[in-house]
Amino acid sequence: MKIYPVILSGGAGTRLWPLSRAALPKQLLPLVSEQTMLQETALRLAGRAGVEEPLVVCGNEHRFLVAEQMREIGVAPLGILLEPVGRNTAPAVAVAANYLIAHDPEAMMLVLPADHVIENVDAFYAAVEQAAALARDGKLATFGIVPTGPETGYGYIQSGKSVGGNGFAVDRFVEKPDLETAKGFVAAGNFFWNSGMFLFRADRYLNELKEFQPAMAAACDAAIKGDYRDLDFCRLDEEAFASAPSDSIDYAVMEHTRDAVVVPADIGWNDVGSWSALHEVQKADAQGNVQRGDVYLDNVSGSLVRAESRIVAVVGVKDLVVVETADAVLVAHKDQVQRVKQVVEHLKSKDRTEHLHHTRVYRPWGCYEGIDIGDRFQVKRITVNPGGKLSLQMHHHRAEHWIVVSGTASVTCGDKVTLLTENESTYIPIGMTHRLENPGKLPLHLIEVQSGSYLGEDDIVRFEDVYQRA
Repeated sequence: MKIYPVILSGGAGTRLWPLSRAALPKQLLPLVSEQTMLQETALRLAGRAGVEEPLVVCGNEHRFLVAEQMREIGVAPLGILLEPVGRNTAPAVAVAANYLIAHDPEAMMLVLPADHVIENVDAFYAAVEQAAALARDGKLATFGIVPTGPETGYGYIQSGKSVGGNGFAVDRFVEKPDLETAKGFVAAGNFFWNSGMFLFRADRYLNELKEFQPAMAAACDAAIKGDYRDLDFCRLDEEAFASAPSDSIDYAVMEHTRDAVVVPADIGWNDVGSWSALHEVQKADAQGNVQRGDVYLDNVSGSLVRAESRIVAVVGVKDLVVVETADAVLVAHKDQVQRVKQVVEHLKSKDRTEHLHHTRVYRPWGCYEGIDIGDRFQVKRITVNPGGKLSLQMHHHRAEHWIVVSGTASVTCGDKVTLLTENESTYIPIGMTHRLENPGKLPLHLIEVQSGSYLGEDDIVRFEDVYQRA
């Protein structure tokens, strides 16, 4: 039986604001290395015996970023399933299981969140092999992380009798405990952190789901039966998937099945659920500081300092988290970083946008970045990838001036098509149908100056789009 990694790439990662945002969540960011967390997850078991190409499940708004990040690392996923709405992990895994069975009726699925750190990959692969031996016999395996201390931020799994020499029966799942309870769990020696990673046969998961959550199983089956292709993506039937109850794998299946087993895993695992957790998984200097970007530190200890767009100077402090982006700065004590979620809630309540996207916004053709904005004008830096093509569109309320900085631009304006190169420019009047594309082999960089009574991104009427966006 072959093992198919199923990478769950949903979620917004609000606890890592201001770096993680709804349009660019933590799994799509290079937090620990130069590769994004999704890329690290996809590469973790690539090329290992018996492990196939991954199946990725993500939200519709992240589909092009996911596809591009897979392309960058040379991984051709078995498929990219698009969730029309978030329904937690149990339905996401159910549609993946149905998809895999159509491809391979005996498929085993290794369920992996896209935003975890695993330092000891060889030990992880050994644990996967142990879990696979149990899964072949119909067990539903989860990976229990060997605790390094009484952590109150994780759920726990209590293990029971040995099963097959490769794992233990699950006695119970335990919610996040208080400190004294956590100390007792660690002292007992048969409690593990709940990693949220699983390995089981696709058909066994669906059978258990039908028994314990029949409405969810039926909705997910209908969502796959009504799926359709959209470029390189698989779109689920929206109405069917939206009707599925929202629940996690633990609550929907693992806490009820009689075949749950836990495989101990001492693998250097961390779910990077906060800025303090990110500090823990990165190499610190002699003063205990983790820094990235243009950073100056003087008499600083135990801190994480990250600069994305300008120099950040920190003097005479300890145990702080300082994160700078182009439009927001976070300063927090390491003991208070869980309260970052309250910042995000505040931004939502005030109808602000800093929790939604960065000043640099990614599109399937490239990206754009806001440089300046004022009364009736806005300036953007635009990058179009080789072969990239914006939609054929028009605006009711704004005109645009384009100045090519480098590369070659093919500009459609009404019935006229013009080729522009470095230091050349063009003007797009209000109401004029137009398109920008890069016919060259190098990225196209240009400056766009917008002027008009309304400059919002929703003032776009698309007539034609190679990326099939609405």
